[in-house]
Amino acid sequence: MWERIQAMRARFEEIEAQMATPEVARNPARLRELARERSQLEPLISMLAEYRKATDDLEQAREVLAEADDEEFRAMAQSEVETLSAQIERLGEDARRALLPKDPNDERNVIIEIRAGTGGDEAGLWAGDLYRAYSRYADAQRWKTSVISANTTPTGGFKEIVFQVNGKGAFSRFKYESGVHRVQRVPATEAQGRIHTSTATVAVLPEVEDMDFTIDPSEIRMDRFHSGGAGGQNVNKVESGIRLTHEPTGIAVTCTDERSQLKNRVKAMSVLKARLYDLEMRRQEEERSEERRSQVGRGQRAEKIRTYNFPENRVTDHRIGLTLHNLATVLEGELDQLIDSVATDEEARLLEEQTG
Repeated sequence: MWERIQAMRARFEEIEAQMATPEVARNPARLRELARERSQLEPLISMLAEYRKATDDLEQAREVLAEADDEEFRAMAQSEVETLSAQIERLGEDARRALLPKDPNDERNVIIEIRAGTGGDEAGLWAGDLYRAYSRYADAQRWKTSVISANTTPTGGFKEIVFQVNGKGAFSRFKYESGVHRVQRVPATEAQGRIHTSTATVAVLPEVEDMDFTIDPSEIRMDRFHSGGAGGQNVNKVESGIRLTHEPTGIAVTCTDERSQLKNRVKAMSVLKARLYDLEMRRQEEERSEERRSQVGRGQRAEKIRTYNFPENRVTDHRIGLTLHNLATVLEGELDQLIDSVATDEEARLLEEQTG
């Protein structure tokens, strides 16, 4: 492991030398690319320097321990040996984590699609609850949220809502939300107090840059239409809309959020690229391994990932068997405990695969 990091140090020094050249200084794109690679390597290089110092200090402490006659001096040397040994072990664990394969999409903006599932009007209301929870979470991270398209229900929910979250690292957090979210609660219209079960499906897609993925313009059909009517904030306020259809796959995207057809087309193209990119990435994942089909790394994309039980104030994440009794705060956007727990479980699984 440390030999591998030593090889990375050579690359780190090469990058620093390249960044100091006039040719790279005159090329902002290349400079940014090298700076990004340098920032990814820097923590490992720092760990390597700390590891080398600790191992040198440990060797000296062991020599002192072996040669010392004074009991007090020996006790001090023994304490130093134990402290440095623990430090070296901790550095090894940190380095193994740092060497885990990184998701190349983690730093990207995201496009989130929420669709009402089984449960009729209640499913639409539940889709709205999830949208508000995600919006509040994004606000707490100081990320910007913008609606791309929405299809509302008469009761104030959503049959479908597609929105974008812009912020560094947004995908690294929201990617664990992909799947089916099940809710159990008593609807306001239920006179007998019976608990109903409804679902909503969440898809989380990384925003795609032009350099990552290109689409043949001749394969896209664009339809223009007018839309209007009452709706909530940022929903159905536009005078005209755009529908883009990728004819080889049949994937269609509608955007009605902006008043400008040009802006709607730009947003719709962003979603279309994200869906096609996601389709291609999943195809490649299936070819590589049957075990890595979902964005979390296990099971199918449409699997039930969580149950939200209102009578018991309970949230259960079925992927890791975690149960919390803070449903109200989760729906206020306090999602970190859930996300962190799933992310930690995923990291532990990757570490086991790495050492296994």
